[in-house]
Amino acid sequence: MSITSRRRPVAAAPVTSRRRFLTTALHTTLVAGAGAATLTACAKSGTTSGTTSTPAAQTIGTNPPSPPPVVDGNQALQRLLEGNARFVADREEDLDEGIARRVAVSKGQTPFATVIGCVDSRVPIELIFDQGLGDLVVVRSAGEALDHSVTGSLEFGVAELHTPLLMVLGHQRCGAITATIKALDSGQRTAEAGEMGYLVDSLAPAVRQVAGKPGDRVTNAVHANVDLTLARLRQSSVIGPLEKAGKLKLVGAYYELDTGKVIVS
Repeated sequence: MSITSRRRPVAAAPVTSRRRFLTTALHTTLVAGAGAATLTACAKSGTTSGTTSTPAAQTIGTNPPSPPPVVDGNQALQRLLEGNARFVADREEDLDEGIARRVAVSKGQTPFATVIGCVDSRVPIELIFDQGLGDLVVVRSAGEALDHSVTGSLEFGVAELHTPLLMVLGHQRCGAITATIKALDSGQRTAEAGEMGYLVDSLAPAVRQVAGKPGDRVTNAVHANVDLTLARLRQSSVIGPLEKAGKLKLVGAYYELDTGKVIVS
């Protein structure tokens, strides 16, 4: 399926990766400021007879065409994976995150997918799927652990904002899973204060499920946790019926830190 981009086209020039944007932002701002001053001076000086100049301010914030709305979970998943492919190839598009887009989404939102992922700083959901303002409902908790607030937030995304896709995204070398393994191996619920013991209790079933299985223990537990999380979400009185009615697609996925690739279970 061909996806119409909301991004600004850049003719005959490579698109600057957003991961390199911050390193050039200051330089760009200074150059833009100088250019704006020049344009202002030219505008004040007038134009030649019969020619009308357009002030630079009138062109700022022009909103490129929006992509067509997705009609089902399969299209939503395809759009996510296409964005991830751009991220992996370091060919992210110039997302429209400017004033016009910000104003547009301030008046209403139509995200096309809901994603629950880990709080890990190396797994920024919108970035790895190359999506922008208003595209995704993102909920994050350590190890994708579910509680009333997290589950309710996911229910809000699929029922109130009508996203046709709900993805549970685990990731390589998950620190929450690793900490749970260490806590269980040491025979301690947790050595930390606060509510982190709740996380250990929440993730322990996945760790126990893969005990003794071949392969990397953390990786196995991450995959098991994704499956268990999906099973729990299907028990929701909101999410379960939506899936059974064909209005919602649930998928599990795994993000590779080494490659940037998202692999759907």
